[in-house]
Amino acid sequence: MDVPYDLTSYVRVLKLASTPSWEEFSQIAKIAGAGIVLVGLLGFIIFAVMTFVPGSKPV
Repeated sequence: MDVPYDLTSYVRVLKLASTPSWEEFSQIAKIAGAGIVLVGLLGFIIFAVMTFVPGSKPV
């Protein structure tokens, strides 16, 4: 592990990074929120199906 080389590469990446604009941030937040809602909806659908399937244990 070459520590000086690793540190210089980290500094180089941080110098290239920039703060996103408000439009970019809001687009990313909307996409992430839609993904969270989609996963939650999928989990709810699986729960609902497993509740009504005969022979399955209700939670």
